[in-house]
Amino acid sequence: MSTQEGLNRRSALTLGGAALAGAATLVAGGTAARAEDPHAGHDHHDHHGANGKASSQHQALVDAAIDCVRRGEACVPHCVESLSKGDTMLAECLESVFAMMPVCTAVARLAANDAPRLKELAKVCGDICADCEKVCRKHEGHHEVCKACADACAAFVKESKKLTDA
Repeated sequence: MSTQEGLNRRSALTLGGAALAGAATLVAGGTAARAEDPHAGHDHHDHHGANGKASSQHQALVDAAIDCVRRGEACVPHCVESLSKGDTMLAECLESVFAMMPVCTAVARLAANDAPRLKELAKVCGDICADCEKVCRKHEGHHEVCKACADACAAFVKESKKLTDA
C-alpha cells in the first residue's frame, strides 16, 4: 500500500489529535510539576533562570526539541487540510512530522532532567529530525510551514550533535 493510500483523512486527524495531546501534555506537565513543587517559594536554591524557566545544562537542546514540536504542530493542520482536499503531496511530510514530534517531546523531557539515556535518545531523535528535514525541504519553496519545520529540525540536529558527538 502506498503512502497516499495508507494515510486517509480520518487516520491523519486521529494521529494529529494524538500528537497535539502529547505536546500539550509536555507543556502542561512542566507547568503542573512546577505548581506542585513542595519547595516553591523557598529560597534554598536558585532552580530557575532569570526568565522563570527551570534551568538545565541542556536548555538549548530542550528549546530546539520544543521548537521542532511547535513547528510540527503548525505543519499538521496544514498537511491535513491538503489531504482533505484530495492532494496527497504532503502525506509523506505529515508522516515524518508524526514520527518527529513524540521523539522530540521525549528528548525535551529527558534533557530538562538530565536523565539517563538522554545521549542515546538524542542521537535517534537527531536521525529522525534529519529525515523530517529532508522530507520538509521538498516542499519549502511552496509551503512556509514546511520550511519552518525543516529549519527547526536542522537546528535540532545541530544541537543534538553537540551532545552526541561529545
